Amino acid sequence: MKRLESIIGVDLGGTNIRAGKVVADKIILLAKEPTPVAGSQSEVLEKLYAVIDSCFDDNTKSIGIGVPSVVDVEKGIVYDVVNIPSWKVVPLKDLLESRYKVPVYVNNDANCFALGEKHYGKARSCKSVVGLTIGTGMGSGLIFNGKLYEGKNCCAGEFGNIPYLNSNFERYCSGQFFSEEKSISAIDAFNRAVSGDQAAIQLFSEFGFHMGQAIKSILYAYDPEIIILGGSLTKAYDFFKPAMFEAIRNFDYRNVLTNLKIEISELENSAIYGAAALYLNRDHS
Repeated sequence: MKRLESIIGVDLGGTNIRAGKVVADKIILLAKEPTPVAGSQSEVLEKLYAVIDSCFDDNTKSIGIGVPSVVDVEKGIVYDVVNIPSWKVVPLKDLLESRYKVPVYVNNDANCFALGEKHYGKARSCKSVVGLTIGTGMGSGLIFNGKLYEGKNCCAGEFGNIPYLNSNFERYCSGQFFSEEKSISAIDAFNRAVSGDQAAIQLFSEFGFHMGQAIKSILYAYDPEIIILGGSLTKAYDFFKPAMFEAIRNFDYRNVLTNLKIEISELENSAIYGAAALYLNRDHS
């Protein structure tokens, strides 16, 4: 890309729609509007346009957008967007390309997280990466041979949906573990653990054990160079890290554990960087 050319990365969230202009690996302009979650499809689109308009200019090379939904990546259609009831089936790629006349790439927000780490974060030197987001739910994205791997239907690497105990990994490796299994919010548990509450600290040890089981499944299936954790629950990493690594210790292949790298994302505005990286993931030769 030429020096002045920019990519716009967009994070379509249930609270805010955020966009950033990325030039030479840096966000030089940010824009934000509250998401009209109760609005019609067109009302949400108008807010989205307003945010993109704030960043768009003649030097914009492409627009990437991360959406919390199932995505038809080739056609750029999003389905059943989380927290936006009116967005059942939206041909987002066609709508944006028609308006802005530049290539538009649409993908799931967890895939964008992994891609952002590959191009802008801790995984720049890695060819195989698993990005794992742990917050309200559990999301994941896969990088193989330096490229995003989505699978045929954009559901590759959905580790949260793998059956585990009486439910699946998402129930035990996200905020759902605290709210559904322990009847306490993750933030309340964290605040109590910080204050030294031993019962809360024990809850995070249990959580760490379940995280360890999920990590082992990832290692058996994909054996990546690095696993990068993101999402709100990483703030409690010091509380669940020891139990997580203890649970991984009985992994069958010792060499894998010797080389295992698990890192916490430090990429600020990772959702915007990840959406922008959708352009970089494509072959433009």
